[in-house]
Amino acid sequence: MTTRKATERADGAQSPQAEPQSGAPRATGSTREGGSKQATGSPHEGSARTAEAARATHAGGAAHAAGSAHDHVLPSYARSPIDFVRGEGAWMIASDGARYLDFLSGIGVNALGHAHPRLVAALSEQLGTLVHTSNLYRSRSQERVSARLFEATGLEYCFFSNSGTEANEAGLKMARRFHKEAGAPRAGVLALEDGFHGRTFGALSATWNEKYRKPFEPLVPTTTWIAPGDSDALERELTTRDYGVFLCEVIQGEAGVRPVDFGFLRRARELCDATGTLLFVDEVQSGCGRTGRFLASQIAGVQPDIVSLAKPLGAGVPIGATLCTAAIGSRMTPGTHGSTFGGNALACRAAEVFLAELFDHELLDRVTIAGERFALGLDKLAKKHDHVTCQQGHGLMRALVLDRDAGPFADAMLREHLLAIASGGNRLRFLPPFIVSDDEIDEAIARIDRALTLDA
Repeated sequence: MTTRKATERADGAQSPQAEPQSGAPRATGSTREGGSKQATGSPHEGSARTAEAARATHAGGAAHAAGSAHDHVLPSYARSPIDFVRGEGAWMIASDGARYLDFLSGIGVNALGHAHPRLVAALSEQLGTLVHTSNLYRSRSQERVSARLFEATGLEYCFFSNSGTEANEAGLKMARRFHKEAGAPRAGVLALEDGFHGRTFGALSATWNEKYRKPFEPLVPTTTWIAPGDSDALERELTTRDYGVFLCEVIQGEAGVRPVDFGFLRRARELCDATGTLLFVDEVQSGCGRTGRFLASQIAGVQPDIVSLAKPLGAGVPIGATLCTAAIGSRMTPGTHGSTFGGNALACRAAEVFLAELFDHELLDRVTIAGERFALGLDKLAKKHDHVTCQQGHGLMRALVLDRDAGPFADAMLREHLLAIASGGNRLRFLPPFIVSDDEIDEAIARIDRALTLDA
């Protein structure tokens, strides 16, 4: 059993550099000659020197890649140099004309693939009528999308945002508000080791991996983590009634597609009911049909109090959604939360198309069928290659588990023009579009096979 609290990790945070005292000049980097210059002379001269120093810092900054003086994109991503310019179904085409089979879907986003005809037509029409109004006015498109989400989940209320981390932030605020309005405030968040919930401060504070948290500590000091499947730790923590919410994924995506034991999740539902704790399931990656059910928690037979959705919901157009029960949602009165862009007309039109494809055009059934075919292929690879332990996942959310670092194999797949990603150290994560064909699944298996052989 492992139980760890966010407050215990605060001592490992790096101390920020001391801010200069009021009125003192702030260092802006070295001059071209390597020496520093004091801020003297006229204000105009000082401004010129500041601008020159800023240019020198920009040109000589260690984080700024050589030869990219005109690149002003923040260097927070380790990007591949491949420049994709077009997409067709499950394929992406680079600027040099090379075609790549997309089994990553923009990290689980492009569920309808690329350039889906009905999505293209709907968005083109919407662009010509209305894109955005803000949430100051009635939105019939939000009403239609939220009604479909209620039908799919049984959760009565929906808040629209722009991303998964925002959806999780909204859910954390809903939980805090619920308990405060009930007269028994509970600030604690119980979460799972290996869980990932986003990079904004609240969601980041509940994310397990120190790689993401440590550079920004101190964070919100209210999270405790337990090991997935540790029912004894779950019961011990929840019975303290210190926690307002138990936040978890059903399948831990960023950790490499690690399914959480369904019996453990059902026990969590029982304990949450017994202790008055809200069960908050993060379905940003596993939801919206990715596993063959609209929610992965439905496979486990668990009904959450709060659910976060995002990635596939807009089929590539940014949209997040936080669903909750009527008891929780009724407490979120005007002014308690908001979003300028969340659920605008364009994003909701994309969500309407996606949900229509999923339910009216039987795409959800196709995910189950395609997922079974893909799983069979991955099982064969696990039997063929000694360094592959097994495959895990549900539907079209799958991973190959290796007995070594997965990074070189992800690189080999890229050389085979197959897009996937290494996650969780020793896992290869696959998130193909829902529209992937049988032939494309077979082709992907062949390319994965070659990649595993090349780097065995």
